[in-house]
Amino acid sequence: MNAQDPRDTALWAPVDPIKAGVSGRCPRCGNGSMFQGFLAVRERCGTCGLDNSFADSGDGPVVFVILIVGFIVVGLALWMEVSLNPPLWLHFLLWVPLTIVLGLVSLRVIKGLLIALQYRNKAAPGVVDRN
Repeated sequence: MNAQDPRDTALWAPVDPIKAGVSGRCPRCGNGSMFQGFLAVRERCGTCGLDNSFADSGDGPVVFVILIVGFIVVGLALWMEVSLNPPLWLHFLLWVPLTIVLGLVSLRVIKGLLIALQYRNKAAPGVVDRN
């Protein structure tokens, strides 16, 4: 079964796109994994067979990650500098690893969320009309 099958709504109960996206699950059935590896999107869902060729999040997740993680890290670094005035090596020791970890974790979550919302809102070519 692929994303263009008109029987899509008859076979699969609606899945909450927020829950499916954040957990990295299939946006149609909510059971199969959306990702193959860390960030690569699977070609098909292993449970329902959804063709994920419609899934193209582009640079959207990266923009959100830069804005969110940048706001958190820069805000905390500025607060720490003004309040505690630590040495420069301590800033590097704290903020570089925190930026990398927050960036990678949030990138997977936001990418899954955007793909699930693409499917739910039929915002990509090839997504079946659910009306």
